[in-house]
Amino acid sequence: MDVVLFDDLSRISLYPLALTRPVADLRVGILTIAEKWEKWLQCSVSFSSADYLANKFLFRATDSEVLLINGAICPDQHLVNAITNLRMGEALMNEKLLAVRTSLTVARNFRLHSELRDHRILQYSHTLTQLYHPEDIFTFNGQQIRSDFELITRNRNSSELDGSNRIIGNNIFVEEGAKSTAATINTTYGPIYIGKNAEIWEGSLIRGPFALCEGAQLKMGTKIYNNVTVGPFSRVGGELNTCVIWGNSSKGHEGYFGSSVMGEWCNWGADTNNSNLKNNYKNVRFYDYAESNFRDTGLQFCGLIMGDHAKCAINTAFNTGTVVGVGASIFGSGTPPAYVPDFSWGGREGFTTYELTKFFETVSLVYERRNRIFDLNEQEILRAVFKLTLNRRNFKN
Repeated sequence: MDVVLFDDLSRISLYPLALTRPVADLRVGILTIAEKWEKWLQCSVSFSSADYLANKFLFRATDSEVLLINGAICPDQHLVNAITNLRMGEALMNEKLLAVRTSLTVARNFRLHSELRDHRILQYSHTLTQLYHPEDIFTFNGQQIRSDFELITRNRNSSELDGSNRIIGNNIFVEEGAKSTAATINTTYGPIYIGKNAEIWEGSLIRGPFALCEGAQLKMGTKIYNNVTVGPFSRVGGELNTCVIWGNSSKGHEGYFGSSVMGEWCNWGADTNNSNLKNNYKNVRFYDYAESNFRDTGLQFCGLIMGDHAKCAINTAFNTGTVVGVGASIFGSGTPPAYVPDFSWGGREGFTTYELTKFFETVSLVYERRNRIFDLNEQEILRAVFKLTLNRRNFKN
């Protein structure tokens, strides 16, 4: 039986992070949601999402029976048991469709608004971890690091770090090829995972829960407070607290990044900071793509949500509750506005559209530096996002 992770209509509430990927490809904890399901179910998964994502995030089901799972939910033992026990023609729901075991024909034609008229509905009443908004990613990150750590390290032996490090506690797992020199690593507050070929440079101070994914680097003197994930092949420095960096992004210099999420292929200029607490200590509001307006998060600590390929110049100061769209390039003096639309070019004094030709030139160079190819699939996704977000750029070139 093939497993397909589907997006429902609420995926727009996870923009700008879900503009460039299915919801199940979002990272929370050590793993993406798709990677979690693959490990829990011991099989590969594929995707059912927006049409413009289909050539990169493939639908690969061929079996006569398909298990469709909502890509916004993180697996746990009780949920996995409930889903794997579904019989043909049964669907599991809470206020949303969680999973359905159905035919290949239904799965191929599955749409976000599908009505499963011919399926038996089973109610799921247990609590679960489900993403509704971008801030859920950093809110759940510590919990998901703990869950993923247990899943990844079960019945495995850790590699060793050299004796120049000071390791407090023993709740650490080190993958093959990882290196650390003269760092202080405190595991008494939560587990610490060091991925394959990751590097921790001299003088770094780390408190768990923390995940440094494959090929990622902590530069000299980096301070990691807790609930932090640095995604694959990212490079970071400065201070990080309760945040997730998806992968292939750079925050290589001093500056604070907290209560925040950074997408893929982003770059922060030196001494850039984000605020995550208002001076009046009131709840923080984030721009919500579904509402085309600002939404009360109900949280006192909320920093920055930054979409893929966004970049900012040195000394950028992001205010509390800022959302930066895909492909935005921010520079100049002053604090950027609380919402920077996708493919914006400019700063506080004004923005124009970051035209695709110039944007693609930059992306190609960024990919070359990481020995990657900016292929046609990636280009077509970004073209589609550019068109999809056109009406949000209410400025003139």
